[in-house]
Amino acid sequence: MSPPKTPSRWLIKSEPSAWSWGDQVKKGVEAWTGVRNYQASNNLKAMRLGDTCFFYHSVEERRIVGIVEVARESFPDPTEPTSRWVAVDVKTLHPVQRPVTLAEIKAEPRLADIALIRQSRLSVVPLTEDQWQILLSMTIPK
Repeated sequence: MSPPKTPSRWLIKSEPSAWSWGDQVKKGVEAWTGVRNYQASNNLKAMRLGDTCFFYHSVEERRIVGIVEVARESFPDPTEPTSRWVAVDVKTLHPVQRPVTLAEIKAEPRLADIALIRQSRLSVVPLTEDQWQILLSMTIPK
């Protein structure tokens, strides 16, 4: 018998004026739609049931605000008629104890290679387990 799969870790970005953490909390489970970048779409296709994601407010706020879990693996994005793009359903888990800003992330030397910094326009980025743990520790109030 093979060992159980360790969930993958991700960071997904949304402009709060389009879809905020508050919107996600109210809905509970919602399709993560509107991704129109091939690399980000491939990242959505790589997500598996139970994978966890930081929910990141982009543009105005630029900070991690919550944690969601993949509740349904990739399916054709219902907001795009050609079925070229995909979506996943994400389920609200909980807010982070303390939001972590992009400035704080950039200031942490152990996160120098994080895709959030290297590929700042990418809306769905993978995280290593180490990066996840570092970011998670940064959400704990000091």
